Amino acid sequence: MSDVNGKFLWYELMTTDPDPAADFYGKIVGWGTMSWEGADVGTPYTMFTNGEVPMCGLMELPEEARAQGAPPHWLPYIGTPDTDATVEKATSLGANVLVAPMSVPEVGRMAVLQDPQGAVFACYTPENPPPGHEGPPKVGEMSWHELLATDWEAAWAFYSELFDWNKTDAMDMGEAGIYQMYGQGEQSFGGIFTKPDEVPGPAHWLIYAFVDDVTAKVETVKELGGTVLNGPMEVPGGSFIAQCIDPQGAAFAINSAGNV
Repeated sequence: MSDVNGKFLWYELMTTDPDPAADFYGKIVGWGTMSWEGADVGTPYTMFTNGEVPMCGLMELPEEARAQGAPPHWLPYIGTPDTDATVEKATSLGANVLVAPMSVPEVGRMAVLQDPQGAVFACYTPENPPPGHEGPPKVGEMSWHELLATDWEAAWAFYSELFDWNKTDAMDMGEAGIYQMYGQGEQSFGGIFTKPDEVPGPAHWLIYAFVDDVTAKVETVKELGGTVLNGPMEVPGGSFIAQCIDPQGAAFAINSAGNV
């Protein structure tokens, strides 16, 4: 199970209105949906699918989360060989436990944490690691994992200690500071940088989905009632990205290899 450590294994969209959200992402990313027939978790649970492969989950934002002021959001699940040990280590490093370690039959053991700067993520020990592949992302897959921190160096110290990530590359953004890429070996999983003052809210994770044409999808986002915060814009390497908010208020991002 050590091979899952530090890898992004699953994603969950917690939203106020699941049915319209499913339709929105189906048209943006191309996902289908299927109901999860597993153990009773107390609320309906839908899986987004890329072809026949489950990619991520969709559920209504729990009332207790709403009561605490949580907005609709994407939650990344990061692999660990031992959820309980990771939670213990994370709290020793200053994290807060939002959902204590719990086991879901046929799925695995998980917990939801808030890092010392406020970003929320889950740690996850799966019973059976989800399917994946080596190499560049394919259309319909999650492709990049970006942490907007209040202090990127402190955030890096926390996550690298917790998940054994290494620095893969870095980009100097001038006045915006350093964009530090991270991953395992030479494979980059995403980037960490200090959140600009004009970006509202606490530190947070931003998940990118890979699409065929960012420029076209940006127009679709607008047509379907979403908001485009930034982009489309070209980034080093020739890829195109855009950061958006879906109609229910969850932040997400898309990228593509280029305009086609």
